[in-house]
Amino acid sequence: MTAVRIAVQIQPQHADYPAIRDAAARCEEMGVDVIYNWDHFFPLFGGSPDPNVGKHFECWTMLAAWAEQTSTIRIGPLVTCNSYRNPDLLADMARTVDHISDGRLVFGIGAGWFEKDYVEYGYEFGTAPQRLRALAEAMPRIEARFGELDPPPVGPMPILIGGGGEKVTLKIVARHADIWHGFGDVATIRHKSEVLARHCADIGRDPTEIERSVGFQLHSAPLDEADAYVEAGVTEFTLGVSGPDYELTAVADWLAWRDATNA
Repeated sequence: MTAVRIAVQIQPQHADYPAIRDAAARCEEMGVDVIYNWDHFFPLFGGSPDPNVGKHFECWTMLAAWAEQTSTIRIGPLVTCNSYRNPDLLADMARTVDHISDGRLVFGIGAGWFEKDYVEYGYEFGTAPQRLRALAEAMPRIEARFGELDPPPVGPMPILIGGGGEKVTLKIVARHADIWHGFGDVATIRHKSEVLARHCADIGRDPTEIERSVGFQLHSAPLDEADAYVEAGVTEFTLGVSGPDYELTAVADWLAWRDATNA
């Protein structure tokens, strides 16, 4: 069985950068397995009176800084938006951060969904099916570019794909991902994992090659249900924390549970 991992998503909103840098350092000191940020240009929640207004910082610039700042913890975007960058450029950016970090990058990607990002930065929002088709078309280009870059990624660099759409997203996951990241209660994760397994069967892939990851906000993460998620196949638990202060005390309980589970 794959060892259980605990990740923290340091949501880069409502904080000054020194607080973000400190949160990353504290996570590494605590023994967290992975730190993620996200790929947005505005806060997703917490602003007042507008939830999408407040301090915010960019994803990939920050990941390069984390790559230099840290030495053992894995890093990555949860998730980068396919719509915001040329796929070949995105592959080159990821490869570069992977080398800066000595091979610690988790390449998380998704189709995109937050309309304000698109409108304010001049990207075409389109429809969800259009964004998913673009992701499906981008993945082979990204994978091909990884193989053409000199030097290539340090590797192996896991590809994480986020989203739970059963007809399209999980089909893309089956074809391209090493990790599937979703949300929901145990029954939801179990059901979608079964759908993913059927998509894998359609293309002749072993579904156990794809790890299952689930995300929660730290303040509402159900530690008392963690064992049930493991029984449903989950091996990575991501705990989201927002600025300005990045309160991480409760992460210690999850790390203790991880260590006992993996013992």
